Amino acid sequence: MKVAIFDFDGTLFPNETFPLLMNHLKTHPRFHQKYRPFMTRLIPIYLAYKCKLCPEKTMKEYSMRHYLHSFTSSPETEMEKFFYELGDTMSENLSESVLQRLEEHRRDGYYIMLVSGAFEPLLHSVTKNVAFDKIIGTSVPPLHKKDKQLSIDPIQGVRKREVVMNQFINMEVDWANSYSYGDSYSDLDVLELVGNPVAVKPDSRLSEVARNRKWEII
Repeated sequence: MKVAIFDFDGTLFPNETFPLLMNHLKTHPRFHQKYRPFMTRLIPIYLAYKCKLCPEKTMKEYSMRHYLHSFTSSPETEMEKFFYELGDTMSENLSESVLQRLEEHRRDGYYIMLVSGAFEPLLHSVTKNVAFDKIIGTSVPPLHKKDKQLSIDPIQGVRKREVVMNQFINMEVDWANSYSYGDSYSDLDVLELVGNPVAVKPDSRLSEVARNRKWEII
């Protein structure tokens, strides 16, 4: 079996997801009042990250966890509707060149995966018209009113590689002839899994790696 693994932010979707999530919260008719408390919690750790006092992984995990706190007093169906509304808009702006590659791989019989740190309900909403064999994103834990500390495990960095490998336990994968698409240096762990890594509008660190190793760049 050959696989084709796609990142989401900056790859299948040309932009970053979290700023859109923040704006959706800010302007949402039901949840807009949750925006200010969220920002109050976010700003100190974001400033610490910018001052190199906090690792990016910690900052992202903290941000996602407190974003979900906006929904702890609401029915799960309301949160699902919230993600669906944003995903419906985002689905109109997927990268045509990456979608073309995805369809080429599908015609050639590849197992198609989407692996991203974005919230999984949002990924399903955005890609409702795109045929994936497997979508793996950051799971949303059960949200309860009395929960003070939500447990969240963002799918980023080496964690992406772990979830990909777990997907194929006891299965024979032709990694040498498989593909992986990513835009960021943080995607390196997954890009290095395959014989055909592709850097999509890469950031400066990934661009340097891709040029030195003669990887394809689109």
